[in-house]
Amino acid sequence: MRLGLQHRRPGWIGVALGLAWGWLAAAAGAQGAGKVDTVPGMPPVTDPANLYSEAGANKLSPAVTGALSRIYVPNLKSNDVYVIDPSTFKVVDRFKVGVNPQHVVPSWDLKTLWVTNNAEGRTDGSLTPVDPATGKPRPAIAVDDPYNMYFTPDGRSAIVVAEALKRLDFRDPQTMELQSSLAVPQCAGINHADFSIDGRFAIFTCEFQGSLAKIDIAGRKVLGYLTLSKGGMPQDIRVSPDGKTFFVADMKAGGVFLVDGQSFAEIGFIKTGVGTHGLYPSRDGARLYVANRGSSHIHGPPHGKGSVSVVDFATQKVVATWPIPGGGSPDMGNVSVDGKTLWLSGRYDNVVYAIDTASGHVRSIAVGKEPHGLAVWPQPGRYSLGHTGNMR
Repeated sequence: MRLGLQHRRPGWIGVALGLAWGWLAAAAGAQGAGKVDTVPGMPPVTDPANLYSEAGANKLSPAVTGALSRIYVPNLKSNDVYVIDPSTFKVVDRFKVGVNPQHVVPSWDLKTLWVTNNAEGRTDGSLTPVDPATGKPRPAIAVDDPYNMYFTPDGRSAIVVAEALKRLDFRDPQTMELQSSLAVPQCAGINHADFSIDGRFAIFTCEFQGSLAKIDIAGRKVLGYLTLSKGGMPQDIRVSPDGKTFFVADMKAGGVFLVDGQSFAEIGFIKTGVGTHGLYPSRDGARLYVANRGSSHIHGPPHGKGSVSVVDFATQKVVATWPIPGGGSPDMGNVSVDGKTLWLSGRYDNVVYAIDTASGHVRSIAVGKEPHGLAVWPQPGRYSLGHTGNMR
């Protein structure tokens, strides 16, 4: 009897192994099916369900080793950058830059912070590079109208957003030498952007035209325009973790439009607050922090009806609202390395807000005149697509 059992054992093992290998093959097939086919040179998408997975809490790249932990605040009207130590909530440095600094933009390789001085209404725009290891600026580079700046997903080009010229200038990401230009004539007020999960296209907002422009990044051509239903004033834009839906902040509409990236069609709207402006994903990619500036006009008063709305990406619903005590004007910024603090400029109150992401408690720090696109540095992630830290 023992011999019979021993004789049958390999058969049962074979069945078990066959089932196991079948399950593994199915799992591998499912994983392969979910793989994102990215543009050449772009780092792979690790988790197709969450393109922000590599920008999770404390997931710092070796490239930021030695970078000072600082908040860099460009002050639009005083033409300087204030530097805050986030551990003490105190201003520890200040330096002059070019005319009308709009944003502090981390480079694709995470080695440089670029201050975009667009010199509104003038011809002396410039980019000021800042060394993250010292927190000090280097000599500025003359550049036409750099309102904002992004980077192609493969890191080969910086995209300077020349807002007043309705133009995107593709430049060398190190020297800023011009490579080529793309006219976007039907996008008045072109300024903010985000990229598809595979890096093939980007959607830019047209602030003064109430519309969006879809751009073929590799082909460097305009694919089309989309007018938003409420004809408002679109500002920041961020893609959902699964890469399917673009969330578009609109200052006039007081909320966030939902746009399907592939079909380039408006599919929904989320009401948030007055003057909806900046959009920042939480470090776990579950929620979107929406800064409502407190005014639906470009130039708002201090102590407005400013607030932050917290939107759940999965349900596309507002799950919390944090008003600024005494009123305020939360504008732009980003989330801390650990995800516990949301840092935002207070545009018309000349302050920076440090907001506890667990409780919504607000702390204010006085800075220069009209703080705008501040950057938190370092931030988690493998590379930066630009703006104030669109990390992937």
